[in-house]
Amino acid sequence: MSRIGKKPIEIPQGVEISIENNLVKVKGPKGELEQYIRPEIKIEKKENEIIVSVGKETKRTSALWGLSRTLIANMIEGVTNGYEKKLEIQGVGYRASLEGEDLVLLVGFSHPVKIEKVVGIKFEVQKLNIIVSGINKELVGQVTARIRAVRPPEPYKGKGIRYEGEYVRRKSGKKAIGTE
Repeated sequence: MSRIGKKPIEIPQGVEISIENNLVKVKGPKGELEQYIRPEIKIEKKENEIIVSVGKETKRTSALWGLSRTLIANMIEGVTNGYEKKLEIQGVGYRASLEGEDLVLLVGFSHPVKIEKVVGIKFEVQKLNIIVSGINKELVGQVTARIRAVRPPEPYKGKGIRYEGEYVRRKSGKKAIGTE
């Protein structure tokens, strides 16, 4: 029994949902998203809420039940409010800028690193902060992780690209190890 899967999903005003052959389409003020849901899961639309239930019982059904409900809820949240993730750049001479709609990172390499614009994602740069926003939660997280992977924070000086509020555990260098 899935605690998450049992909860009905409220449909806010201004959001249209259509369900056709396990393809859920959500249209709202910020855009339109669609997601294929596995055939083991049954989706019903009743008045102003969506009910996700188990269609046919298999080994994976309980895991897919909660997942499907969460995917649909995230789509509704995305088309109404959108999602955004923030990254911080730390390091002397490290900076980011926008070149058209592409993101250019100068993070200690001999060359600038260019991140191509992804459809449905918007980049914004404020001094040493990068804001990645869009309506698809999965895509926003994926693009943010790809940017962070260019120069992840290192534990000795703390330089690199990190999520906003991320704690990087610092290590002491060679000096602190062997003093006898």
